[in-house]
Amino acid sequence: MTTMTTMPEMSATDLLATDFERLNGVARASLTTLRRAAFDRFGQLGYPTTRHEQWKYTSVKPIAEAALRLADAPLTPPHQRELAEYVFSDDEHRLVFVNGRFDPALSAGAAPLPLPRGVHLDSLANAPPGNAATIQSHLARHAGYDDAAFVALNTAFLHDGAFIRIERGVVVEKPIHLLFITRPGHAPGVVHPRVLIIVEDDASATVIETYAGPDGSKYFTNAVTEVVVGEKSSIDHYRIGREGDGAFHISRLNLHQSRSSNVTSHFATLGGAMVRNEINAVIDAEGCNCDLYGVYAASGTQHVDNHLRVDHLKPHCNSRELFKGILDRHATGVFRGRIFVAPGAQKTDAKQTSRSLLLSDTARARSAPQLEIFADDVKCTHGATIGQLDEDAMFYMQARGISQGDARNMLIFAFANEALAEVRHQPIRTKLEALLWQRLPHGSLDRGPG
Repeated sequence: MTTMTTMPEMSATDLLATDFERLNGVARASLTTLRRAAFDRFGQLGYPTTRHEQWKYTSVKPIAEAALRLADAPLTPPHQRELAEYVFSDDEHRLVFVNGRFDPALSAGAAPLPLPRGVHLDSLANAPPGNAATIQSHLARHAGYDDAAFVALNTAFLHDGAFIRIERGVVVEKPIHLLFITRPGHAPGVVHPRVLIIVEDDASATVIETYAGPDGSKYFTNAVTEVVVGEKSSIDHYRIGREGDGAFHISRLNLHQSRSSNVTSHFATLGGAMVRNEINAVIDAEGCNCDLYGVYAASGTQHVDNHLRVDHLKPHCNSRELFKGILDRHATGVFRGRIFVAPGAQKTDAKQTSRSLLLSDTARARSAPQLEIFADDVKCTHGATIGQLDEDAMFYMQARGISQGDARNMLIFAFANEALAEVRHQPIRTKLEALLWQRLPHGSLDRGPG
């Protein structure tokens, strides 16, 4: 008689350590010290819990306990024709990543646009040696991991990602689109996308990040983006979340601005079981402008948490934050924003607004705007509202022959459109309007807005 023995299942911690050592065998040697330090720091920090003030309303216990492996190759790789669902137009420069790995064939497409002179667009793993010093001087310098567990985890598994460098004086007319697609592999997977964007002095660009995956599959996206904006430069940035209904998504965007620079960043969250977007903006010179916009629509048991911090370190700078949430059924939304004004940052003009629309009696929203001001000649305001659809407006529209469902959708869309109206690039705005319209819970209109 033969006795069968089974190997004990590995814990989530053991899986992390195993995948980390496996990645060490293929990752660039130049990243070894950084990755090891980040992995050790994550081991010290551990996953945050709701006992941590910054995570009071968002539990990551499902992530901590899930047996997630570093994503392997997808069972069914995406085809070029499938990208049409995610792209905004054929008139864009594009990098495509599948399960965290750069896919040159999908990125090239049928007719790739030629890059203007002075524009560097590549994967971090394949960036040419001429950019090595630039990458080294900025990578992991702005998104610190000392007190951020998920940034530490992303940095520990840093291997591939997107690298954008716009040289001094270059204006990029066409948008740059970074498309991160997750597909099921042999086991529930985790991907750690990393993006480094450097816009040098007197330059400008439009950059889109899209994160997408299928419904019915459990996976985890842990993304970190660092954006460095030089003097008199500008970036129009978009982060589009279209994760599947079983996905966990945690992201960090760190912005660092130099003198007289302009940043506009739009966050649209239109998927995912649990989503947390963290945005940290450091305004480190005079004459800067930073505008942050967000819109999200959640239903079922979805949870969306937007966590913002804007640091005004120098005088004569402006910032605006406007986030709007649409919550239905048992969905929950969290907004937590802090404006910090350092000593000496006089003439700061900062405004923060959060508005949540509840479409059911069981949806919940929490808002915690904060001001921390150490200068006396400033204009800083914050406001937060949580409410339901206007019954008088509903009655008015129905009295004029509009069905209840269509009236409801039109009012919901009008509520969200204040944030979408700030989208400058028309193809992006058109696509976002259509995606939002598709997620509205009721109505029978044959077409969307416009």
